[in-house]
Amino acid sequence: MLTRCRGLALLVLRKGASGACPREKVKQIMRPDDANVAGNVHGGTILKMIEEAGAITSPRHCNSQNGERCVAALARVERTDFLSPMCIGEVAHVSAEITYTSKHSVEVQVNVMSENILTGTKKLTNKATLWYVPLSLKNVDKVLEVPPVVYSRQEQEEEGRKRYEAQKLERMETKWRNGDIVQPVQNPEPNTVSYSQSSLIHLVGPSDCTLHGFVHGGVTMKLMDEVAGIVAARHCKTNIVTASVDAINFHDKIRKGCVITISGRMTFTSNKSMEIEVLVDADPVVDNSQKRYRAASAFFTYVSLSQEGKSLPVPQLVPETEDEKKRFEEGKGRYLQMKAKRQGHTEPQP
Repeated sequence: MLTRCRGLALLVLRKGASGACPREKVKQIMRPDDANVAGNVHGGTILKMIEEAGAITSPRHCNSQNGERCVAALARVERTDFLSPMCIGEVAHVSAEITYTSKHSVEVQVNVMSENILTGTKKLTNKATLWYVPLSLKNVDKVLEVPPVVYSRQEQEEEGRKRYEAQKLERMETKWRNGDIVQPVQNPEPNTVSYSQSSLIHLVGPSDCTLHGFVHGGVTMKLMDEVAGIVAARHCKTNIVTASVDAINFHDKIRKGCVITISGRMTFTSNKSMEIEVLVDADPVVDNSQKRYRAASAFFTYVSLSQEGKSLPVPQLVPETEDEKKRFEEGKGRYLQMKAKRQGHTEPQP
């Protein structure tokens, strides 16, 4: 066990037996700069903690055997629901465990618990699944093989293989689907897509990157959540919180020195929620041989809250162009699909 203090954060690492699924745990107290003006911890802050736990677990396993050393690159984060809000002063308990390995990828499942240190009350706030790919330290374009893990049941490996095939297919589809760019519009009307769409431009510096010069996945996710939050706040003009994040796909690595543009636009609104598409484009300004490229994409869902923390109705989005109307219908389909899935899980068994 290794314990390390970092400000008010406490990192506890636990490594499983050789061949067994390694587990890691992270603890961190939530501070004012982790939250919004209402005291709710930013979704991006939680996503960053989730990725940090995965970033410890995956390379530790990938380097557990003799051979070429590697670094683990985040390829995808599956849909993540924010089950309960976390507040300033609470302690986040983040636990990560490897649940499946293919020949060239690692699946890490992460749970987040919040603890009220005054009452001792704990509650589950997040469950996430992340996929990492091991890249050679000598050549980061070379993907290495992953050491296998030992499963306690044969069904675990079979279920993991199904999840691997599903996410692989969806990641490839998403890469080619998200080719458009968010363009600014002059004098947009309220409640339209153009009115709330927002962009953030960020120069990637050393503090954003791993020791090998690539942006941490958690840094990218935090920036994506910030932009999505701005879009939601502009649309509602109320306190807003992250309700869920659809699968985040990392299409390509972002190197130190790149200028990244994180763009967000509203795609769909229900009575109580908003779906926001976030796109990340990287511009390698110091490398004339490479053009601007799509680095990551995801859909974030936000809800509007009153000062008492109760859900408020959301102003309905007014799509204007044919593309906006198409994205609205696609968002509606995702919303209805997830709603039916949740209802199916909550229905009592006969």
